[in-house]
Amino acid sequence: MDIYLPIAEISLNMAMLFGIGCAVGFLSGMFGVGGGFLITPLLIFIGVPSAVAVATGSNQVIAASVSGALAHWRRKSIDFGLGLVLLVGGIGGSIAGVWLFKILRESGQVDIVVGLAYTAFLGVIGILMLNESVRAIRRSRKGALPTLRRPGQHNWIHGLPGKVRFKRSRLYISVVPVLLVGASVGVLAAIMGVGGGFIMVPAMIYLLRVPTNVVIGTSLFQIIFVTAITTVLHAAANGTVDIVLAFVLMVGGVIGAQFGAQAGQRLKAEQMRALLAMLVLIVCVRVLFELVARPDDLFTLSVIGP
Repeated sequence: MDIYLPIAEISLNMAMLFGIGCAVGFLSGMFGVGGGFLITPLLIFIGVPSAVAVATGSNQVIAASVSGALAHWRRKSIDFGLGLVLLVGGIGGSIAGVWLFKILRESGQVDIVVGLAYTAFLGVIGILMLNESVRAIRRSRKGALPTLRRPGQHNWIHGLPGKVRFKRSRLYISVVPVLLVGASVGVLAAIMGVGGGFIMVPAMIYLLRVPTNVVIGTSLFQIIFVTAITTVLHAAANGTVDIVLAFVLMVGGVIGAQFGAQAGQRLKAEQMRALLAMLVLIVCVRVLFELVARPDDLFTLSVIGP
């Protein structure tokens, strides 16, 4: 059954949209990512305008993240203190990102910028994560112990001022890099329609050295509020949030995230990172293909000004 999307101004199959929401929700609960890096390209691939896909995709990210975060909260695998600091940075980043998105949309450059941003970020993150995960899996098969952070072992981040102790994560680090990671995710959430988990999770693991067992839950906790704020700002500043599309995706996302959280508990950390890396690279290749492939229509007419 097709349903009409009033803001996107197109009709799409409701079962297909529900299935997309379920699939992305499953991956959200499994890997601790909001799923926006998947939902936004998928919506664009099926014909939803980029501006609407970016703004509306955030709604699905919220629903899937809430569902996944609740599952991790029950397992006590969320560091709320760390999540709140990330959230403060994320709010500032999302405000700046929505402002930048409005400028790009009014200049008619939003499609190409979104495509290039996805290709660059997904490509770099995917390659780095896959390389590290493959090396970890090889070490595991050889019986070598994984490289762990020993007490007293520090990197340059520990020399920064403003240190705070995060008990759940067993960390004592500066809030400066935590705020910067949160702000970066906020900007990405606004411009790319993502929760930022594909940046947040690697940054928490490799940069902040957060233990893997609390990374996913803490990431989802922060994503909930940053994407909620981003959605409200997009609706107010750009008017590109399609409520009908958002509702169908949200219902599917909530259901899928519960199953994803259960599946994620059955995989080893290095296996989860390898699967996420391959998924990121597949999306990157698909977005790159859309950028370089010859379009069906060589030109379109649209209003680019207010």
